[in-house]
Amino acid sequence: MLDPSVDEGRDHVLGAPNAEMTLVEYGSYSCARSHAVHDVVKGLRSRFGERMRYVFRHLPVAGSEDAVRAAELAEYAAESNGNFWEVHEALMERGPAFAAGDFERIAREFNLSLSNVAQPALAAARARVREDIDSSQRSGVRLTPTFYINGRRYGGTWDESSLADAMLGPLGYRVQAAAFHFVRWGPSSGVLLGLATLLAWVLSNSSLGSAFAAWWETPVGFQWGTGTFAHSLLHWVNHGFLTIFFFVIGLEIKREFTVGHLATVRSGALPVIAAFGGIVLPAVIYTLIAPPHLRHGWGVPIGTDTAFAVALIVLLGARVPIELRVFLTAAVIIDDIVAIMVIALFYTDAIDAAYLMAGGAATALLLVFNRCDVHRMLPYAVCGVVLWFFLHEAGMHATLAGVVLALLVPTRPPANLNALLAQATTVIALEDIHAGEAMRVGPSEQALRALDSIHDRIESPADKLLRSVGPWSSYVVLPIFALANAGVVLSPGVLVGHGRLIGAIMLGLLIGKPVGIVLAAWLAVRSGIATKPDAYSWRQLCGAGALGGFGFTMSLFIAGVAFPDGADYAAAKIAIFLASLTAGGLGVLVLWPKSRATKEQGATDPAH
Repeated sequence: MLDPSVDEGRDHVLGAPNAEMTLVEYGSYSCARSHAVHDVVKGLRSRFGERMRYVFRHLPVAGSEDAVRAAELAEYAAESNGNFWEVHEALMERGPAFAAGDFERIAREFNLSLSNVAQPALAAARARVREDIDSSQRSGVRLTPTFYINGRRYGGTWDESSLADAMLGPLGYRVQAAAFHFVRWGPSSGVLLGLATLLAWVLSNSSLGSAFAAWWETPVGFQWGTGTFAHSLLHWVNHGFLTIFFFVIGLEIKREFTVGHLATVRSGALPVIAAFGGIVLPAVIYTLIAPPHLRHGWGVPIGTDTAFAVALIVLLGARVPIELRVFLTAAVIIDDIVAIMVIALFYTDAIDAAYLMAGGAATALLLVFNRCDVHRMLPYAVCGVVLWFFLHEAGMHATLAGVVLALLVPTRPPANLNALLAQATTVIALEDIHAGEAMRVGPSEQALRALDSIHDRIESPADKLLRSVGPWSSYVVLPIFALANAGVVLSPGVLVGHGRLIGAIMLGLLIGKPVGIVLAAWLAVRSGIATKPDAYSWRQLCGAGALGGFGFTMSLFIAGVAFPDGADYAAAKIAIFLASLTAGGLGVLVLWPKSRATKEQGATDPAH
């Protein structure tokens, strides 16, 4: 948000005080980008007239003496004779590369004396520029130009049409902007998942419960000739739609093991070992407690819900060190990968060898694409869909195709950004030579192709997919999965005869998860295999371990496969819900007190 808000008595304002739209720009007279958008702002003012109010604040280019001198000259004009906007225009016409004597010529043009540097007006001008710089820091501005529209930061493109749409705020743009701000809020995915769960519970226990359950059994599929491929909506969600989630999980774990926090043995040892401790002990506890005919459900308490666990830890803010967030995120990602492997290995019935061999061939083709440095996504997407079909028909859980595809999507070493930036600058400079030529508008096709190739090289295909597909997984796939699977009719009969099952799941998540995570981490540190960062304490690690017991979506997913009987599945759902809510509360309770290091940082940090 803009800090401080626009003040008519302090800010330099063009337009009526009661204008319906306010555009604030942080700019610099020595910034080529600020000069480039100057005509765009002029066009907006001409277009909107009195409906628009424009404010300019200074953020001189760092390290540029001319940028500071130009800003001080504009403020000096405002202090001396109120000619801020006239001098502003003159500076925009002369810059961004000012020649020797430009400032003196502009000063003489507007009857400004620069001979006495100690005069009060010049001192006030310098103080005013400093105020704008401080304001930019509080507002989170890092480069020029940066725009704020009605107090909110604008993150779109700088062309006149895009800015005008943002200022007018049509319904489509308002919806898009609201969604963007919601996604940028750390716990948003967990909140959306919680709302979907609550909606599923409400609908299941309302008069619409029967219709709601029947709707998920609606068959959907394809038919060609005498052949059909049709399944219920619930089946498509759990076996098809959820493949996207496991694809994203696969991309995340691949990134962590290649360039992320698990790239080296010592950096990745602690969360990896802790994750496996949090997998083994819950499974053992469940097996010891569950009735013999239900012991095959040992996979239910091994998973952790990534969205909820991370959302809770983000909500705790500065109480949780960033190192602990990294630890928990890495651990739960490993949990999820192990969960899909457990399903593939232990919860698969009869296997069709022919389709399995066809799936192997599709996997081999993906590997060939990877080894041949094929970086276009279309071949991988087509082959991934084919692999999903073969695995599904083979009798395996087809979501495994998402993990396989993620592991075989190619990665590349980080690009040399300086070299790419130099190339892009050269391409644009060559186009500028022809600017204004007759019968020529816009950049050439050759230049556009060159810029496209530069843009493609900035990110590896895996990183680009993770950035584009990740939000779909968090904000579409998981909420729909919760809506389809979280509904359970609350009645006393659900619990009858399922006490040991419920106890096994709850103790596995509430005791097995945190104890397994912390004990494995302690043994790894004690043996010297791994090191624990000093940024968080063992108490805080226990809190993260408790959050690991928030099984929810992953536990529901495995329970749906492990318990084909509806009564068993309903009891398992209740156990998962109760254990997850309790684990979340315990984790927050343990992590709520600030550690000594956090208190000391807060005492020395003026921002606290």
